[in-house]
Amino acid sequence: MANNLPICDPVRTKAIMNRYLGFAKKNLGQNFLISLNKINDILDAAKIKNDDQVLEIGPGIGSLTEQMLLRGAKVLAYEIDQDLPEILHNELPQKIENKHLDDVFKLVMKDILKADFKEDIGDFFDLNKPIKVVANLPYYITTPIIFALAKSDLAFESLTLMMQKEVAERLCASSGNKEYGPLTIFVQTQMAVKMAVMVDHTNFNPQPKVDSAVVVLKPLAEKVDVGNTENFEHVVKMCFSQRRKTLNNNLKSLVKDNKERKNLLQMLDLPEKARPEELTIGQFISLAKALKA
Repeated sequence: MANNLPICDPVRTKAIMNRYLGFAKKNLGQNFLISLNKINDILDAAKIKNDDQVLEIGPGIGSLTEQMLLRGAKVLAYEIDQDLPEILHNELPQKIENKHLDDVFKLVMKDILKADFKEDIGDFFDLNKPIKVVANLPYYITTPIIFALAKSDLAFESLTLMMQKEVAERLCASSGNKEYGPLTIFVQTQMAVKMAVMVDHTNFNPQPKVDSAVVVLKPLAEKVDVGNTENFEHVVKMCFSQRRKTLNNNLKSLVKDNKERKNLLQMLDLPEKARPEELTIGQFISLAKALKA
């Protein structure tokens, strides 16, 4: 196969799959992007430019990776599929603007959830310069990866993540919407969230059953003070334990005494019949702090 076609071209993607894989692995959530236009939209949303340092999660056969390298970025990618290093080595351009592939691309064969970022990337990236994250996340592990990145000790400039459209809508939701929940609250207390690109399921090979969306997350300049983080997360989860029930009902596991629970809600100016999705993030913070006190 001549490499005058980008990896994401449907013809070249199919040829690569036939040569090396036979088929994508469903258990790893492999769906390869076959639209150069969509890839450019994603990289534009991430503002990928020359000399950027980009951490990629799950490069697959290199569809996104190739285009980031061609934009002049330096890319370190995490991957767990042992069949993919050969593909990436053979199919990615061996030279980019007179730089050898090994100078601008590093593959780390490790589960991202077990990553020690500073150890893994310290000899490849300049840790004093910004690092961007770009990823086409497998649907089955999207939420754990978001939490791992949000809680890591590495200061990311931005996270540009493609995920199932439904999860993206949850990240971007506001109070009062049915998509609003614990994931919304946990992420928005740490990051500014923006829906950036919609990606129809027909832009993949193989085609998933659902559409995708790209979300750009940027760490807040000042983190929201939620008090004790573990307490805050526990309170929020308990409040949403049964979405159809009122906040008062869901709080029974945290405040058993009915009178005490009513007094708490009155003190915080929260209606007894309010449902958890009606509360703002600020109200959840006040509730968690009051319960901790």
